[in-house]
Amino acid sequence: MPSFAQELRSAVTTRAAVLVIGALVLQLAFIASYVGAFHSPRPKEVALGLVAPRPIGAQLEERLDRLPGRPLDVRTVDGGEAAATAQIRNRDLDAALVVDPRGTTDTLLVAGGAGASLAQATEAVLTRAEAVEGRTVRARDVAPAAAGDARGLTAFYLVVGWCVGGYLCAAILAISAGARPANPHRAVIRLGALALYAAAAGLLGTLIAGPVLDALPGSVLGLWGLGTLVVFAVGATTLALQGLAGIVGIGLAIAIVVVLGNPSAGGAYPYPLLPPFWNAIGPALPPGAGTWSARSIAYFRGNGMTVPLLVLSAWAVAGTAVTMVCAGARGRERGEDVA
Repeated sequence: MPSFAQELRSAVTTRAAVLVIGALVLQLAFIASYVGAFHSPRPKEVALGLVAPRPIGAQLEERLDRLPGRPLDVRTVDGGEAAATAQIRNRDLDAALVVDPRGTTDTLLVAGGAGASLAQATEAVLTRAEAVEGRTVRARDVAPAAAGDARGLTAFYLVVGWCVGGYLCAAILAISAGARPANPHRAVIRLGALALYAAAAGLLGTLIAGPVLDALPGSVLGLWGLGTLVVFAVGATTLALQGLAGIVGIGLAIAIVVVLGNPSAGGAYPYPLLPPFWNAIGPALPPGAGTWSARSIAYFRGNGMTVPLLVLSAWAVAGTAVTMVCAGARGRERGEDVA
């Protein structure tokens, strides 16, 4: 009869033990990242436009900029309320305060489509600051979320779904035929299959969130194109990581997209409410770039999308290039082995 130690070594191989430890690390990182990002949201340098007469505006700007913790980044806006509204809809500003010099009630312009939590946090900060001067604030939403888009979160959940589909598709291709493509031809086939899947996932996700559930407005073609790019970018990145690290690459993709990307995407809490680390990395990762772009298409006429689309394209191109390079290297190794 084999000893217990022999049975243990047979039942749990060294490779399995390493993978289980890796899963534990990934799980703890998931907890730390989500709790760290969401446990204490507070505004930091919210881009606030200020519309006020010069003498009043200069004093108010200085006072608001010096609030404890610097929750606001105040910028004087020339051209009145219309100019401030245009800058919010262009995504150059998060909100704007329009001062009424003849009364005691000022107007705060917000954009609910960019996330209800940001509008509410900005209103809370300004309500407290204005109360010190005996003034009140009345909020007006100039880019409201759709009736079916609770708290402006639909874009975030749609992008998260696209991201999940991207790395799951790449993972299935790895499980069914090996994590590393045997040669460049097979890598091209995998990338082609991923592209077809991305197009289908982008369209179906858009139809569900838009026409079917009426949860997200905006151009169907625009959201379809964005969804295709998000799914392909995440899938190509996963294929690239699998080419570099084998099956462990799936875990690395989850670490980038889920552990780091989702809590920093600006979904539940937009960027100005996130701690510095998550605020910094969010725009550079696929979930953040995708969420920003989806909201731009739905509520801001596609404004402010250049940088996020470049970020997504960079992930897609880099993932494709690394996948092909790894497949080429593996093909040469196999050729040398045969020789």
